[in-house]
Amino acid sequence: MTTRRTLLGLAAAAALLAAPAALAQSGTAICYNCPPQWADWASMLKAVQRDLGITMPHDNKNSGQSLSQVLAERANPVADMAYYGITFGIKAKAEGVTEAYKPALFDEIPAGLKDPAGHWWTVHQGTLGLFVNVDALRGKPVPACWADLKKPDYKGLVGYLNPTSAAVGYVGAVAVNLALGGTLQDFGPGLAFFKDLAKNDPIVPQQTSYARVVSGEIPILFDYDFNAYRAKYTEKGRFAFVIPCEGSVSFPYVMTLVKGAPHPEQAKRVLDYLLSDKGQLIWTNAFLRPARPVEMPAEVAAKFLPKADYDRVKDIDWGAAEQVQKAFSDRYLAEVR
Repeated sequence: MTTRRTLLGLAAAAALLAAPAALAQSGTAICYNCPPQWADWASMLKAVQRDLGITMPHDNKNSGQSLSQVLAERANPVADMAYYGITFGIKAKAEGVTEAYKPALFDEIPAGLKDPAGHWWTVHQGTLGLFVNVDALRGKPVPACWADLKKPDYKGLVGYLNPTSAAVGYVGAVAVNLALGGTLQDFGPGLAFFKDLAKNDPIVPQQTSYARVVSGEIPILFDYDFNAYRAKYTEKGRFAFVIPCEGSVSFPYVMTLVKGAPHPEQAKRVLDYLLSDKGQLIWTNAFLRPARPVEMPAEVAAKFLPKADYDRVKDIDWGAAEQVQKAFSDRYLAEVR
C-alpha cells in the first residue's frame, strides 16, 4: 500500500511539474473580428485549436466595431489580437493600441503590405466585386457592371455593407468611385452612384452578410471573391462572382497584436501560425490570396475567374485611402444616408 501511495504521489508531483509546460502550449487567445462566416475563419479557428491547443472564441464584430471596442478597453484590454481591413489596422496603430510584433516569416510579406515595425501586417487579400445568388434573381440577368445596379430590374435586390463602419463597405465605395472616374481626392462619382442607387432601395447591413446572400435575402452584395467562391463551390444553389466591367480593387486584411494583451504568448503563437505555410494554405482553401509567396494549389486556382477578369483589378495605396476615409464618411452620411 505504501509503495502504491508513493508511486501515486510521484505521479501527481510529475503532473504538477508538467502542468506549466502544458499550459504554455495551450490556453485561450481572444481575437476581435474573427467571424466564422467571413473568410472561413471557422476552419482557421478549428486548425488553431487542433494544432496549437489554443481556443479562440469566434467574434462577429466588423473592423470599425472592433477598433471602437479596443479603444474603449484601452486601460484594461480584453482582446489579444484583432483582424482588420487594412485602413482600420493603420488607424489602430495611430491610436496607440497596437504592440509591435514581427511574426515568424514576417520578412516574406511584401513591403507595401505591412508596417515596418510590425504594428500590422497582411495575412491575406481579397478582390471586391459582386457576390450574386443567381437563383434569387428569378430570371433577371446577372449584372456585369456597376452601372447595371441602378436599373429598375434590380430594385430591392442590391446590398452593400455600411461604408462608414465596415471595412468591406468602404472598400466597395473606393472601388466604385475609382471605377467611375473618381480619385482618392474626389469621391464625387462614387457618392453620385450611391445617391442614384438609393432610389433602388438597397439593403445596407452593418455586418458581414454571407448567410443572407446564400438564403436569397440579399441577391446581390458588394463583397469579396473568396465569399462568392465559397458559396459557389460549397453551398446548394447557383452563385456567381462578378468583377464589374468598369473595374475594381484588391484589399489586404491585417492582424495586429493588441497593446497590453492579456494572453500575449498564446496570441503570438497564433499570429505565427497564421503566416506559416500551413496557415497560409488554409486561407487559400477559402479562396483567399496569401500574403506570403505561397503557391495556390492548382485545383483552387482553377476555381477563380480567368486572369483577364482580374486584369481589371487595381492595387492602391490604402494608407492614402485611410487618410481620406473620414472625409468620405462625413459626406456619405450627409449626402446619402
